[in-house]
Amino acid sequence: MTTMETVVTGSLSPGLLRRMDAYWRAANYVSVGQIYLYDNPLLKRPLALSDVKPLVVGHWGTTPGQNFIYVHLNRVIKKYDLDMFYVAGPGHGGPALVGNTYLEGTYSEVYPDVSQDEAGLKKLFTQFSFPGGISSHVAPTTPGSIHEGGELGYSLSHSFGAAFDNPGLIVACVIGDGEAETGPLATSWQSNKFLDPVSDGAVLPILHLNGYKISNPTVLARIGDEELGQFLRGCGWEPRFVEGDDPDEMHQLMAARLEDSVEAIRQIQDTARISGDTTRPRWPMIVLKSPKGWTGPKVVDGLPVEGTFRSHQVPLLVDAGHPEHLAQLESWMRSYKPEELFDADGRLLPGLAELAPRGNRRMGANPHANGGLLLRDLRMPDFRAHAVAVPAPGAASAQDTLVLGEFLRDVAALNEDQRNFRVFGPDETLSNMLGAVFEVTSRQWDAQIQQNDEFLAPSGRVLDSMLSEHQCEGWLEGYLLTGRHGLFNCYEAFIHIVDSMFNQHAKWLKVTAQLPWRRNIASLNYLLTSHVWQQDHNGFTHQDPGFLDHVVNKKADVVRVYLPPDANTLLSVTDHCLRSRHYVNVVVAGKRAMPQWLSMEAAVVHCTEGIGIWEWASNDQGAEPDVVLGCCGDTPTLEVLGAVSILREYLPELKIRVINVVDLMKLQSASEHPHGLSDTDYDSLFTRDKHIIFAFHGYPQLIHRLTYRRANRNLHVRGYNEEGTITTPFDMRVQNRLDRYHLVQDVIDRLPQLGTAGDYLKQKMRDKLVEHNQYIDIHGQDLPEIRNWNWGSTR
Repeated sequence: MTTMETVVTGSLSPGLLRRMDAYWRAANYVSVGQIYLYDNPLLKRPLALSDVKPLVVGHWGTTPGQNFIYVHLNRVIKKYDLDMFYVAGPGHGGPALVGNTYLEGTYSEVYPDVSQDEAGLKKLFTQFSFPGGISSHVAPTTPGSIHEGGELGYSLSHSFGAAFDNPGLIVACVIGDGEAETGPLATSWQSNKFLDPVSDGAVLPILHLNGYKISNPTVLARIGDEELGQFLRGCGWEPRFVEGDDPDEMHQLMAARLEDSVEAIRQIQDTARISGDTTRPRWPMIVLKSPKGWTGPKVVDGLPVEGTFRSHQVPLLVDAGHPEHLAQLESWMRSYKPEELFDADGRLLPGLAELAPRGNRRMGANPHANGGLLLRDLRMPDFRAHAVAVPAPGAASAQDTLVLGEFLRDVAALNEDQRNFRVFGPDETLSNMLGAVFEVTSRQWDAQIQQNDEFLAPSGRVLDSMLSEHQCEGWLEGYLLTGRHGLFNCYEAFIHIVDSMFNQHAKWLKVTAQLPWRRNIASLNYLLTSHVWQQDHNGFTHQDPGFLDHVVNKKADVVRVYLPPDANTLLSVTDHCLRSRHYVNVVVAGKRAMPQWLSMEAAVVHCTEGIGIWEWASNDQGAEPDVVLGCCGDTPTLEVLGAVSILREYLPELKIRVINVVDLMKLQSASEHPHGLSDTDYDSLFTRDKHIIFAFHGYPQLIHRLTYRRANRNLHVRGYNEEGTITTPFDMRVQNRLDRYHLVQDVIDRLPQLGTAGDYLKQKMRDKLVEHNQYIDIHGQDLPEIRNWNWGSTR
């Protein structure tokens, strides 16, 4: 392979070229050592099979290219005094990032037992993909990382999230060509239409084309430079190609292209910041085309390896079954000339060590990659100022998220000068009734703006103009991981699109909570609306409350789930979530007009406790309840209270206890979740033996799962059962048997002592269901007694 174009001469002096190539060899050496070696880290004696790990696992193919990139980024950081860190998109490039942070000294500062000497080098090698050690991909344990390498597709969106509101920062984002085939990454090329060159930093994508995935070629490596360039330019980038396999030529070309890119970024920012030119720029990027497994074994057992898919993982099996490969491994490692790289004690030679930046300019030590170091508390308005007046339970009506929008507007306004809070969502901020935020800010948008567009501007606190849940999630995660705050609003059914991204972030929080050097970050806050019970026109496709089931799979130390029943409780919960640290908070709320139950004072008490008896809806004071009716979610709460009003009218002697749940995790045992109730407290609410009829927002099985340790087994849960499509609000509840008429029947079925009175009321409920079906078929809306029902009017 030859270089694609004439190398720009003179970018690197002969001396600097020699030292940079040596540094690259050192990075490659420690990378190979991590994959293979258990002992003899400096090869002071001939390599023996006992020096090799009994199980050799890892990924070599992407590693030498990433080492090459890292040493060149170090050079431009020093030359231009850049604030820059590295996002590693290729899935399993762990040896490269761990090795480079070790060579620059950061790793040993974070992990003093991995010292910069022979003993530390042995520890570095041994721990890699070894029981009790570190993983083969870039992970939370890797200094300088905000991006988990265990899942592909999100490196570029994370990088843009990091760059937002960081005007002095450049995020170097290395994108694997396999990763580039994922949907989220393919979409994230468009993120440059949302970057404000005045108030944001820059992202420098480096597309690493080494040609292969696990066993197949990659698409972008097989379409030719002309077509690839057209594709990238069509996405708004200005690509600079670096292609070849000769190290000296590649070093010179990479140095020139990187300098050119940094100069272009500075010119773009100066043009916008000094002259005020807001024309959307074409940001630079680099396409690095180098052999997969570069500098590794060229041929193994007669088969080509370097430059092929065979170098993807371990290119050379070294074990008792392949003893002949031991000499080939030793030859490979000695080709890097470790005696020219490390002194006798195993320290990187001073002339090479000085190539790395110093202090926080080292990419492994950049504080943006440990965002809790930079995190500042939000300036929070008093949420009580937005209280809905509730003179009596059910006496007022409001749209819960509409009320919340005014609170979020004030949060955005109070933190405008700090530039550390944003609202994210896939074109749903207005639909979710949060439009009040546009009274004080705009949607950030750097593409064309036409006359009839609304709320678009080059800078704003809202990022919702891209119809991609993946990008919104990735942007927000990058924003949080670099020390800021945010909220993601989304339709409930479509939040499943980011299930796997939530998984990775929750895992990141779990691991980093156990790393003393990692500082806690602001919580990832989801607001899910347009929920399953609001299906007046969207239908079956928009019905899925199962994200809650997915969330509670994660560690109890990480996840929190809230289902406020009205606007005042929503305000209290959201205030709490925005102030919290290092959690994933999921809040489910409605946007349709609904009865309001609690005054602000009562709402704060109820949310603080997370669960409680609603005395005003209960009539068991001074006596044992005959039945407990529980509810969680705005619609289940409405239907439970509707059922209670019927029961109290027709069966006035029946003792009913009503319990509302805001904090879902209160139902779980205290031994399993820090928010969980003790068995004593749970029994004092739900009793140990009375029947519990529980109306839940989501799938009924989740409540059974959370409460399976409890003594009271008389739990009967009603929730969503995959029924309903385009229909009336009440009919959605009827079809899923969550409505008041079915709930009343359920109570009667559990209490045979109700006798004849219960029999007649049950018949009345069946009649009402027939009447309901006939009415909506003719009139297309719910019965007047449902539409006009009010708790106060029945008392």
